[in-house]
Amino acid sequence: MTRGKQKIDAQKRNQEKNQPAKGSQLEHRAAAFKIQCNICMAMLTHENQVNQHYESKHPGKPINPKMVQ
Repeated sequence: MTRGKQKIDAQKRNQEKNQPAKGSQLEHRAAAFKIQCNICMAMLTHENQVNQHYESKHPGKPINPKMVQ
């Protein structure tokens, strides 16, 4: 086999490249949530999500979310 070693090296490189990322995404996801609904305590990321959330989950109630620090 002329490509035996090359094949093994390529497989090792591909295996290293395709390994899952180290660490957890939980910290990054938690940092993204900036707004919390006062009624159901749902965490939201953007102001447009707040409007959609209140229209669908709490119709007729005033929009009054609190900012998470």
